[in-house]
Amino acid sequence: MSISKRASRLSLPQINPGVSTVLEYLLLRFPAIGEATWRERMATGKVHRDDGVLITPTSPFKPQLRVFYYREVASEPSIPFAEQIVYRDEHILVAYKPHFLPVMPGGRYVTECLQQRLRNSTGIEALQAVHRLDRVTAGLVLCSLNPETRGQYHQLFKSRRIHKTYQAIAEVEGHESWVGREWDVKNRIEKNEQRFRMRVSEGDANSHSVIRCVQQTDTQALFELHPVSGRRHQLRVHMQSLGWPILNDRYYPVLQPLSPDDYTRPLQLLSKGLEFIDPVTSEPRRIEYDGNLALE
Repeated sequence: MSISKRASRLSLPQINPGVSTVLEYLLLRFPAIGEATWRERMATGKVHRDDGVLITPTSPFKPQLRVFYYREVASEPSIPFAEQIVYRDEHILVAYKPHFLPVMPGGRYVTECLQQRLRNSTGIEALQAVHRLDRVTAGLVLCSLNPETRGQYHQLFKSRRIHKTYQAIAEVEGHESWVGREWDVKNRIEKNEQRFRMRVSEGDANSHSVIRCVQQTDTQALFELHPVSGRRHQLRVHMQSLGWPILNDRYYPVLQPLSPDDYTRPLQLLSKGLEFIDPVTSEPRRIEYDGNLALE
């Protein structure tokens, strides 16, 4: 059993969805977690209010009540790849996240995530990732070390004042050379009817990426990708829209059946570089991971 060292929290909605107790709301909010599990958590003091008062199965629903609980999973996978600290100062830490490791706790992962690993290795409990990277994508993640300046780094991503560079590998036909070619991809990305997937649809563009080919063999090509906007799965969808889905992508172009991770076939997508004006020091920052994706 893996149990989170830090509590997760949620605020009950302003409008009651038709329940009378906090327990009923939790069952509605988290349908995959059974009533027996919530009752056991409550009995052992793992569900409480922000003032520390324990929540019981009969605690009444109150709009905007803040509920704290501790996530736990019976069997947590161990990811056999190491993270690497690339840059650190008094305000931020930038780390390389390996393929298959989530940035934050979620689903089957409680302690096996980049954020918790970095807290353990640095001893800084205040460390917090300020943006996300798909679990199957490798690359740079910026973390805040100082709660007093954290909001300024969050705003960098929210206002798109940070330039990101990615690498991706896709299969290509060798009869034509794409090296040096560039594509300015703009289209509308919306949720697919299949869970977790996105799709290109008709309508005004809400996504924008600049993609260029930098290297090629007879069967594969290495691309440099610069996302201008930040839609979910944007680079994966944009590469597919060009006719070159990223190598080993299990979502695009076709959703593959659920199966255990194959550590020998990681998604060939890497967050290579971050470039921004530091909002605290006003100094330009260019942080790069020194590794690269390699063509076969």
